[in-house]
Amino acid sequence: MEETKKLFALDIGTRSIVGIILEQQEDQFHVIDILIQEHTERAMLDGQIHDVLAVSKIIIQIKEQLEKKHGPLKKVSVAAAGRSLKTKRAVSSIGIQGKPMMNKQDILHLELSAVQQAQALVAEDQETQKSAMYYCVGYSILYYKLDGEEIGNLIDQQGNEASVEIIATFLPKVVVESLISALHRSDLEMEALTLEPIAAINVLIPQSMRRLNVALVDIGAGTSDIAITDLGTVVAYGMVPVAGDEITEAISDQLLLDFPRAEQAKRELLTQDSIMVEDILGFEAEVTKSEIIEQISPAINRLTESICDEILTLNNHKQPKAVMLVGGGSQTPALAERIAEKLQLPANRVAIRGIDAIHALTLSEHISRGPELVTPIGIAIAAHKAPVQYKTVHVNEQPVRLFEVTKLTVGDCLLAAGIKMNKLYGKPGLAMIVSLNGHQITIPGSHGDAPLLMKNGDICGLDDKVLSGDEITVKKGQDGLRAEVLIRDLIDELPNKTISVNDKEYILDAMIKRNGKAANIEEHVLDHDMIECTVPETISEMLTALHLEYLLDRLKPFKLKINGKDTIIPSFSGALLRNGSQAKVHNGIDHFDKITITKRSEPTLKDLMLLKQMALEFTLPVTFNNKEIQLKKPFALFKRNGEELALEDIISDGDELEYIQIKREPFIFQDIFKAVEISMPQNAKGNFLLLKNGENATFYDELNAGDQLEIVWPIKQMQTYVNKTSL
Repeated sequence: MEETKKLFALDIGTRSIVGIILEQQEDQFHVIDILIQEHTERAMLDGQIHDVLAVSKIIIQIKEQLEKKHGPLKKVSVAAAGRSLKTKRAVSSIGIQGKPMMNKQDILHLELSAVQQAQALVAEDQETQKSAMYYCVGYSILYYKLDGEEIGNLIDQQGNEASVEIIATFLPKVVVESLISALHRSDLEMEALTLEPIAAINVLIPQSMRRLNVALVDIGAGTSDIAITDLGTVVAYGMVPVAGDEITEAISDQLLLDFPRAEQAKRELLTQDSIMVEDILGFEAEVTKSEIIEQISPAINRLTESICDEILTLNNHKQPKAVMLVGGGSQTPALAERIAEKLQLPANRVAIRGIDAIHALTLSEHISRGPELVTPIGIAIAAHKAPVQYKTVHVNEQPVRLFEVTKLTVGDCLLAAGIKMNKLYGKPGLAMIVSLNGHQITIPGSHGDAPLLMKNGDICGLDDKVLSGDEITVKKGQDGLRAEVLIRDLIDELPNKTISVNDKEYILDAMIKRNGKAANIEEHVLDHDMIECTVPETISEMLTALHLEYLLDRLKPFKLKINGKDTIIPSFSGALLRNGSQAKVHNGIDHFDKITITKRSEPTLKDLMLLKQMALEFTLPVTFNNKEIQLKKPFALFKRNGEELALEDIISDGDELEYIQIKREPFIFQDIFKAVEISMPQNAKGNFLLLKNGENATFYDELNAGDQLEIVWPIKQMQTYVNKTSL
């Protein structure tokens, strides 16, 4: 048969200290003695020892009294009060645009960054900058968000920004240190340490039931401690500074009772419908349970609302499956019913749990069975079954001592070592901003690398478990590289067009310009570069791109200067045709267009005169020796560079011509010799005669249109005239 073992535990509370001795035999526990002693001064505040000497004095008194009955006591189990826990919410965000899909380690890193922010907020509230002075005893996820929208899980998600909001609970290290100091002064060694909420949960909610979402509320005298279970573990802790004393004070005020009698009346009302009370004036009266509840209803409502609001906050604003009430304040009349109503739970889902609910436990007959003893008994049992231990690990060769509430991970060690989680990932490389065809483009640098985590020389993750003595090494991830990109990387596909120019086919590729200058697609882009990638849109741009701009000279206006005055003759210029139709150089071009640019003409002086409707001579029709001829006299003449031009001479662009008019004089008979060639007949005799219209004339007779002219030689027989028209 297994030997009986004695367990000594202390519940060091704000108002009193409870000493308890249990006997353990296998899995059975028997409470053999309990001793409660109140503080004589305010040595405790919110679960933390403020006066070690005063607290150790009470511990010594309890220890000595129990030793008289049960022999020497050298080791003791204690608990850190739930009311000393600090709870904070915090949000952590990270940009994930362009990064690989998020994995479990990325999400853990994000969560721990939020925990570290909460840790800093706790330190700030306590007017200290040393966030490492707090143990994180647990945290739960309130929600994940992707691009501002709530999402169930971030694994394998992609977007612009991921964030998480957590609620984390911290225990000040000074709470543990002050406990150890008070025990040391009392000549006691701390055998085991636990947290009060864990102590109560361990004896009331077995591990197999912690997958259920249950709230445990330990309502003490000054504070109400709350713990939430879910998914097999304790996920959140909290505290509200409203508890049983407020109800007792309300009863005292309404019934004129001193505080101890009001406390007794509160407990009696749990089992009785009416009670007899004697007020401070000596009057006795019988009051019913319903009357008292009505009178103290505002105080009950305040306690109910405070507890329910904190439960919803800790439980991510959803109702738990059930609520367990322990502690002396849980005996407040109508409290369980109002909590059920407030949380919209069935009445049988909110219950007061006493020590009867603790399995495998028996009590000595002189010990009362009330919910106020759940936590003290739980401390003794939980500290033995699941003690909170210190572990020492080394992080980057520096020793770190951790307070193990749950199984410690590498992430917990990094937090305890004060390593900034949000600084572990390498920074992304510097980005570039460039302009492509007038649109701003941001080109991110490469991503920073994840940190290198090693445990005892092997690569590990943030959620890997650690043991005492483990060596952890963490190295910041490499920073990303500055953005680097070629011009061709900015352009999906270089466009082109096929164009025919003067029956020759050309491929018209896109033109690349960088900061206004021609560039090659293999060039590197620099920050704030202005890149243009365009296919020529007009005929003019096309000819320039194909180095055919010389053809544009054909389309320039044909210019002359006549007597110093500029004269433009478009009809002598080249023609521009697009698919056979007249076009302008600023007209657009399309794939497979046919462009024709004709050469300039080579006009003669005669062409110029006809186009300008200018006359160089005037004529007179006459008849000579019965044959019609045209007599001509110059009306004007053109000179180029001082030389007279003939009608057949070629005129060039840019020529400077001189146009000279000649004074008009009448035609006379002798002008006939410029138009005909006269030879005297061989058989002619004597002088010739000039005849005009059959009458004698002279060389100087004026001629008129239609005159009939003759030159006659006297001959013996037949006279012959040879007539030749001058061209």
